[in-house]
Amino acid sequence: MDAILIPILVAAIVVIFLVATSVRIVPQARRYNIERFGRYRRTLQPGLNLVLPVADRVNTKLDVREQVYSSDPRPVITEDNLVVNIDTVLYYQITDPRSAAYEVADYLQAIDQLTVTTLRNVIGSMDLEETLTSREEINTRLRTVLDDATGKWGIRVNRVEIKAIDPPNTIKEAMEKQMRAERDKRAAILHAEGERQAKILTAEGTKQKDILEAQGTQQAMILRADGEAKAVERVFQAVHRNNADPKILAYKYLETLPHLANSENNTFWVIPGELTEAVRSVSSAFADHSTMGLPENVQSEEATSDDTTDDSTTAEIESGTRNTAAAAADEVAKQAAAAVNNAKAEAEAARTPQVPGRGKPSTD
Repeated sequence: MDAILIPILVAAIVVIFLVATSVRIVPQARRYNIERFGRYRRTLQPGLNLVLPVADRVNTKLDVREQVYSSDPRPVITEDNLVVNIDTVLYYQITDPRSAAYEVADYLQAIDQLTVTTLRNVIGSMDLEETLTSREEINTRLRTVLDDATGKWGIRVNRVEIKAIDPPNTIKEAMEKQMRAERDKRAAILHAEGERQAKILTAEGTKQKDILEAQGTQQAMILRADGEAKAVERVFQAVHRNNADPKILAYKYLETLPHLANSENNTFWVIPGELTEAVRSVSSAFADHSTMGLPENVQSEEATSDDTTDDSTTAEIESGTRNTAAAAADEVAKQAAAAVNNAKAEAEAARTPQVPGRGKPSTD
């Protein structure tokens, strides 16, 4: 019994081992390279796969998902002989598991070294400023070179990104000073532009204000002149319509003279040259009235007198008339002189400042 049971157990173990070694379950997004007696046979796809036990074996297990590889910072010399440290990030994907396993010994190391050499060739043709401002161009050129070189390895480079560019500390300090100077320059320019615009706007506002004030003053003067012209025209028409006597006009002229100096802002007073003519006209007017105002007995004597009246009586009457007219003229002249003196006194008082503690200045 024992002799029969032992071979059965051995056979069962062998069968289990053969079944276990002949079945391969490949996970999703994985690829297994199978070798038969040391030679590549095929690549197992995801799912359940059968292989020959003992003869077939799994050489490499590859992940066909997109991978991310970040390289260490590498020193690179720019065109202007400055050493900068650049580290990159690589996004790649295995498209051919057989080529990735048999065309290159270590595809990660190969990609890293190819990235460094390509990066040095690209950066070596640029200066520092261009390097810092041309990241997109550098990424495109790196991706083109890496994609062409890794295609035969069964790897597709999807994207290459420069993670950091670190210039030397001295260059950083110089760049910071330059940036600070540029900012100060822009601030000064903006401040000057603001002041310039403010002055221009202020000048424009002042100009508009002066123009509007001048226009308003002009319109006011025109309207005032029109009003005065219309008033003078109406007075002139009224005078001519009523056919005023020149003697009345002369009297009104003399009556208006004292009012010429009533304004507080007058500092001098001008005596018109027509004053003599006005006085003469008023004198003649009073002379006529004095003649008209003679006693009735005198008028009756003159009316009833005939050609026989003697010359002595006529001479006396004419002498009395002249005396009356002269007295009226003297009275009018005195009134005019008094008005002139009063006007001068008021003008002198308006010019003389009032001193506290003292009385008003005396007027002669």
